[in-house]
Amino acid sequence: MDWADIIGLLLAMVAAVGLPLALRSRKRGEGKKAEELCQHLHGIGVKASMAEEGAGQAQSGVKRSWGQTSVGVIKLAGRNIDAINVNGVASQFGVKYFLDYQVPCLGSPGTGAKGRKKTRMVRKKSSAGWGHNLDIHWKGDRDLARMLNLDYRLKDRLLQCDPVELKCGVQVFPGPDNGYARIRTAYNLPSPQLFEAIDIIARRLK
Repeated sequence: MDWADIIGLLLAMVAAVGLPLALRSRKRGEGKKAEELCQHLHGIGVKASMAEEGAGQAQSGVKRSWGQTSVGVIKLAGRNIDAINVNGVASQFGVKYFLDYQVPCLGSPGTGAKGRKKTRMVRKKSSAGWGHNLDIHWKGDRDLARMLNLDYRLKDRLLQCDPVELKCGVQVFPGPDNGYARIRTAYNLPSPQLFEAIDIIARRLK
C-alpha cells in the first residue's frame, strides 16, 4: 500500500465519522430555531408548545418540494392560528428558513375558501431601499385581496412593523390543503404587531 492509498483511506475514515456528526449538529441547530420561536412567543403573551417530532408533514398535508423539510412545529392555543410549521429549504447557497402559520379551514361552500388563489402583500416605501413603509396593498385572489385591503386594523398593524420584519413579504395560501390554509413569512421572531396582523389574516381565512 503506497502513500496515496493510505491518504485515501484516512480521508474516507474522516468522512465516515465526520459526516454523521455534522448532520447531527445541523439537526440540533435546526431544532433550536423552533424552540427559540416557541420561547419568543411565550415572551409576547402567546400560549405555545412544541409539537411532537415529525408532526410537520401530518400537520399541513402540503406536498413537500425537493430539499424542503419541516424542522419543528409549534402548537398555539386561543388563537385563529392552529400551529406554526418551521420549514427549511436546502439549495446550493445553504438552507433558507420560513414559517407557515397554519389555519384550520374546512373550505365549506359558505366560506368561499375553496378555489381561492395565492395572495401576497405589496409594500409601498418612501425610497427604493429600506425606506419606511407608507402603505400596504394585497394582490392575488380578487375577493380575498379586497377583504384584506379593506381591513384597516390589519393595515395599521403591518405599518407598525419594522420594515426588516417584512423584507420577504407575507404570502397567503388560502388552500385549503388537507383542511389548512397557510400564511407564510420568512423565519423571524415576530413582533407583537406582526403576530397580531397574521392572526387577523387567519381570522379572515376561517
